[in-house]
Amino acid sequence: MTRGENRTTISGPAGALEVALNAPAPPPDEPLRGIALVAHPHPLQGGTLDNKVAQTLAKTFVALGYVGVRFNFRGAGKSEGVFDDGVGETDDALAALAFARSEFPALAATPPVLAGFSFGCFVQARVARIVTPQRMVLVGPAVKRFAVDAVPTDTIVIHGENDDVVALADVLAWARPQQLPIVVFPDCGHFFHGRLPQLQRVITGMWQR
Repeated sequence: MTRGENRTTISGPAGALEVALNAPAPPPDEPLRGIALVAHPHPLQGGTLDNKVAQTLAKTFVALGYVGVRFNFRGAGKSEGVFDDGVGETDDALAALAFARSEFPALAATPPVLAGFSFGCFVQARVARIVTPQRMVLVGPAVKRFAVDAVPTDTIVIHGENDDVVALADVLAWARPQQLPIVVFPDCGHFFHGRLPQLQRVITGMWQR
């Protein structure tokens, strides 16, 4: 059960920044577990906070007791500004996180979950240099197109076997030096068409309460 979505624009680093919050309505004796910040795919290729994988990530964490926070990178949706190769987008993510913390002050000191899809994984790896995450979830990380940093050892990485945007071999090459396990969805493309319920189940099953 959720309280519904609160979508608004805030003052961001490049002007207006569109943010969507979804909060669970937990029982009185079960406090919120934290903030889950979700980053969408490449804005110049149609990526927005309404992307189905980004929505699935937020939905998954709301069901796990987190406040789900999605936002539009600069130049996408109602967010102002122009694409900045991930640098300005990192600032956008930090601004969205700061807003969520101001809306839920009891969670301000709790490390956030950082989740991303495709280009959003690159941005979240940059955010993790600045904000220590509770844990990370990366779906279809665009490791060939962007220099994605190493991530914590408990990061959940999920990739499609038949991803035609980011080859599985490239993700394995990125993960190998980190000895980072990869969850591979057989016969699955980049956008997880028809596999979103399974994506939610897998993340939920791997999450430690």
